[in-house]
Amino acid sequence: MANYNLRINEKNYEVDVEDDTPLLWVLRDHLGLVGTKYSCGIAQCGACTVHINGEATFSCTLPISSIGNDKVTTIEGLSEEGDHPVQKAWNEIDVAQCGYCQAGQIMNAASFLKKNPKPTLEEIDNAMNRNLCRCGTYHKIREAVALAAKTK
Repeated sequence: MANYNLRINEKNYEVDVEDDTPLLWVLRDHLGLVGTKYSCGIAQCGACTVHINGEATFSCTLPISSIGNDKVTTIEGLSEEGDHPVQKAWNEIDVAQCGYCQAGQIMNAASFLKKNPKPTLEEIDNAMNRNLCRCGTYHKIREAVALAAKTK
């Protein structure tokens, strides 16, 4: 076991875990930040997406030992009031069906729009293709990302 000092959602945390413990399990099991979801466990679906220094990153395979002083943001830290432009667009478009992938989708979209605030629909599709939706709401996801880009 090793002791790690982490900066997550602008708060400091200390955890004592094995070096190879994935960030996802530290967030969920040790810190109670359960908005980030587990799905595939092999960094293929995107349900576990968080931001590491603003970059969308899959947390299910990222060992805690690789975090260092990086700034981690989870869906809980994206906006205290749930009023981030992407979250507002998600609600307006009514994207979620089962909702399981939505935190990861929102985190990926927020990171993408920070880098590309005026994307084309093709750029949205390309950026969002890393995150899978088992309900198939891709057309609504695209529409919500485009709306968030317009309202930012």
